Amino acid sequence: MDVSSTGLRVLQQIAESGSFTAAATRLGYTQSAVSRQAASLEREAGATLFERRSDGVRLTPAGLTLLRHARTILDTLAKAERDLTGTAPRTEVVRLGVFLSAGSVVLPVMLGRLAASDPHLTVTTVEGTTPGLTRALRAGSIDLAVLTSRPPHRPPDDESPRLHTETVEDTELVVAVPAAGVFAGLTSVHVDELVDAPWIAAPSPRSEPLLGVWPGLPGRPRVVHSTRDWLTKLQLVAGGFGVTTVPARLAPLLPPGVSLLHVDGASPEIRRVLVARLPGHATPAVTAVTRAIMAAV
Repeated sequence: MDVSSTGLRVLQQIAESGSFTAAATRLGYTQSAVSRQAASLEREAGATLFERRSDGVRLTPAGLTLLRHARTILDTLAKAERDLTGTAPRTEVVRLGVFLSAGSVVLPVMLGRLAASDPHLTVTTVEGTTPGLTRALRAGSIDLAVLTSRPPHRPPDDESPRLHTETVEDTELVVAVPAAGVFAGLTSVHVDELVDAPWIAAPSPRSEPLLGVWPGLPGRPRVVHSTRDWLTKLQLVAGGFGVTTVPARLAPLLPPGVSLLHVDGASPEIRRVLVARLPGHATPAVTAVTRAIMAAV
């Protein structure tokens, strides 16, 4: 099989982004160039590598097999380039992905612990949704991910072999509301009272849940502001411009003017925080970062 490093990078980006178009954007290619590379890979492999679905592109079992080898090949090429140019890193690097609300709570404490216990480690971070970070793990773009799940807490994806996961904590989902106004002085609210509330939510693809709206809310939510940034969300709440859902763990970080309410009349929404990595033996660096994450929460 004669494949190019470009083809393998295209494979990796399609696996991570779940889209030929998104892969082209990330690589700076045209979509037709990505399609040609994908077709060339399938010809060389003699197998179908990509499954086109309504929610995007996923790798077939043959594609996942090639992806595992692609990660090794591309890592080896990157190391060879560093050796040839004399830019080999002096520290071990762990690439960490975190879901959208975890960074403000986990990262400062975790990085502080590592600086004291493992100063030879460097952690780089990227933020994303749990589905996106799961794809990034599979693609080899990150080494470790902090993910979230809701009951019944199924594996992050249905690919094989399963990702290795460890539970960090379980936390309750609550609603952040303005401290003044109709919710003033309350500690809880009935789900029916939230039906007509103005919601502040994060934009999301059709295949991913709408973050910031109470799950299972009767009727269609009225989303008045859309932003991924948690500070923006909470400042909008503080200003009285809407409500949003947050994990209870964010309570210490709330700005003045924001209250947290438990939701009555609906099943408790418990969110599990997980640390995930590819299956197999973890490197000492990944183990050290995992340990610091577990201790930071």
